[in-house]
Amino acid sequence: MSESTVLVERVGGVGLIRLNRPDALNALDRATRVALLAVLQDVAADPGVRCVVLTGTGRAFCVGQDLREHGAELEQSGPDDLMVTVPEHYNPIATLVHTMPKPVIAAVNGVAAGAGASLAFLADLRLVAAGAGFNLAFAQIGLSCDTGSSWSLPRLVGPTAALRLLYAGGTIGADEALDLGIATEVVPDDELENRALEVAGRLAAGPTQAYAAIRRSVAYAAHTSLTEALAYEADMMATTGATEDHRQAVEAFLAKRPPVFTGQLD
Repeated sequence: MSESTVLVERVGGVGLIRLNRPDALNALDRATRVALLAVLQDVAADPGVRCVVLTGTGRAFCVGQDLREHGAELEQSGPDDLMVTVPEHYNPIATLVHTMPKPVIAAVNGVAAGAGASLAFLADLRLVAAGAGFNLAFAQIGLSCDTGSSWSLPRLVGPTAALRLLYAGGTIGADEALDLGIATEVVPDDELENRALEVAGRLAAGPTQAYAAIRRSVAYAAHTSLTEALAYEADMMATTGATEDHRQAVEAFLAKRPPVFTGQLD
């Protein structure tokens, strides 16, 4: 039996997901897209996983759509394949990465191109290896952008810079990505995984429900008025204020001891 194209490992409260097609630079063929969505659904629903790290095996993070498979399908069925692939695969994957109720870290170990770059943009944090980079190659193959990059990239770099990057399609190196606000942190290549697990471990030991509420609040506020954002914040405050983590944190503060978070609602 061949090894899975998506691997998942639980390290304490961290779910470490690896795209595992190194010979294909972790390109997303149909089997890998299906497997990735299933793994993401599993870790999102697992209360024991309180932070998720997404990375790649080998020298690439993910180069997006598998163009060899796509080319064969284009010959066979024409452009109809894209009409199915995007809504059935890429859209639910993107939605889950951005909305699961726990932090997501992209550990970008190598080139992230096309949908691979888009996936990284949807994470909360992007830890980028010094030798890695992002390539927004959509226009260079005559396609529009997908996997949420029209939504996420302008929020990271602004609409003017987003259009420039999407039109140009060249590689954005790690240092430029940091300057643009795409990368959260640039890490030496051989330290990336340890650094990602260190950051993820700290988040996994934190107040998971509070992180989830913060994720939702920031996303909601991006497309609404201040009045509506304030009302949503009040709702999230009511939700997190009823958690055991909040009660324990207040008790710990009063007792002058560090809090111990469980990540549970009550």
